[in-house]
Amino acid sequence: MTDAIIDCHDLHFRYPDGHEALRGVSLHVARGERVALLGPNGAGKTTLAWHLNGLRRPDHGTVAITGRPADDHNLQEIRQRVGLVFQDPDDQLFLGTVWDDVAFGPANLGLRGADLDERVDEALGAVGMTEVADKAPHHLSGGERRRVAIATVLAMRPAVLVLDEPTSNLDPMAQRELADLLLDLPVTQLVITHDLPFALRVCPRSVIMDGGRVVADGSTGDLLADEELLRAHRLVLPFGFDPSSVASSPVSDG
Repeated sequence: MTDAIIDCHDLHFRYPDGHEALRGVSLHVARGERVALLGPNGAGKTTLAWHLNGLRRPDHGTVAITGRPADDHNLQEIRQRVGLVFQDPDDQLFLGTVWDDVAFGPANLGLRGADLDERVDEALGAVGMTEVADKAPHHLSGGERRRVAIATVLAMRPAVLVLDEPTSNLDPMAQRELADLLLDLPVTQLVITHDLPFALRVCPRSVIMDGGRVVADGSTGDLLADEELLRAHRLVLPFGFDPSSVASSPVSDG
C-alpha cells in the first residue's frame, strides 16, 4: 500500500496452548490515519498490536512498518517507530518523576544534555503536561497519568501510536480531554477500544475483529450505524446513543 505506516498481510499466530489468535489478518494503515480497532474480548486485537513492534512474531504472514519488515534485522528500529501505550499507565510510569519517565526511552538511545531536555520538553508539551515534569507520577490523576504515559512514547518520535483501551478507568471529562488530545496529535494512530462513542469521536475509520479475523473495515459512523453487524460481534452502543449525533472526525493528511 502506498505510503503505508502499518502493512500487515495474512497474519496467523497460535499461542503455545493451541489458541489460534490470528487467522489470516491483513491490515493497512496510511500515514496520518486514525483507525479504531474494535471487537469483543478475545478477538485478537492486542495480539495484533504486539505483532506491530515484534513482541510477537507471526507463524505465517508479514508485518512491515514504514516499509521495513518487522524482523530480527530491523527490530530495534521497528520498536522505536511503533509507540505502544498500555492500558494501565502504571505499566509505563515507574520512576521518581514525570521527567525521568519521559526521558527514559530517549536516554537509552544515547541522548544527553540539551538534546535530551529538548526531547522531553517536546513530548510533555504535546500532551499539555509540561508543568508536572518534577512531580511523582503517582501523585497525578488518572487522566494526567494517561497523558504522561503517552508522552513517554511520543518522546521516542514514533511513526505510529498504538493505544490499548486508552479510556479505561477515566471519568467522562478525562475521556473528552483525551479525545481532544488525540485529535491534535500529528501522528498516525491505531486505537484499540471497547468505547464505541470514543472511537467515533476520534477515528474516521474502524476495523472490527472477531475470532482472530478482520470482519469489517470502513467508516466508523457507517459501521456503528449497522445494528446487525454490532450485534453479531458483541459490540454494544450505550443506551440511547445515536451515532449520527456525533460529528465525523476530520481525516488528518499527516
